[in-house]
Amino acid sequence: MILFWRNGPMAMNDAHMTTVPPVLGVPSKGRLMETTTELLARAGLELVRTGQARGYRGALRGLKSATALEVAFLSASEIARHLMEGRIAAGITGEDLLQETMPDVDAVVKTRLALGFGHADVIVAVPECWLDVARMGDLEEVAAEFHARHKRLMRVATKYLRLTRRFFAEHGVTAYRTVRSAGATEGAPAAGLAELIVDITSTGSTLKANRLKVLDDGVILRSQAMLAVRNEVAETPALVELLQRLQTPRKA
Repeated sequence: MILFWRNGPMAMNDAHMTTVPPVLGVPSKGRLMETTTELLARAGLELVRTGQARGYRGALRGLKSATALEVAFLSASEIARHLMEGRIAAGITGEDLLQETMPDVDAVVKTRLALGFGHADVIVAVPECWLDVARMGDLEEVAAEFHARHKRLMRVATKYLRLTRRFFAEHGVTAYRTVRSAGATEGAPAAGLAELIVDITSTGSTLKANRLKVLDDGVILRSQAMLAVRNEVAETPALVELLQRLQTPRKA
């Protein structure tokens, strides 16, 4: 059962009660924001900012539902984190960030609607000079040889710690350690900060410029922008309508 209060929809069950504000998180800047705005416009909806022109709060105009749905302009990573923490009811962000941020996405998010933009792959890439390394199965042997020779674990530079550990475990690769990337991940091997990387790429041109190659079976996730809705508010009328409108948008 969903009850609505001033501070948001209150989801109730026999075990506990949680409050999730009726807020939609949308990208605050860049191409993701522009494409999101265009997508909503095609569905007959208008994103507006309230208060200052560069404010971080807004509204979504055009919904027929009487349920109020506020908008929070956030970075893509903040949207994923706020969804996990229950600070927003729904959000538009990358599938890669949802999977990386949440240990169990399905336990938090009921609906993930693919929006058809923001395509990019999370991949495993190694130096081109590693001629004998083409697949994940080759990495464990290389990692063992590396440890025997250098007396330390092979390093993997990445911003995707959870996805990396899960994927490597699935492929039986254990003799490595992750190094959190603070900047341009693809430059880590050339800078001597890591031996290989896990990163996101859309065209592969940056990898080639840094003389890196993607392993043949090294695609961890094919990501794109998603509309994600938390489980306990999935039946909120405004969110149900939003999903329906985005699934059957108006013609341009």
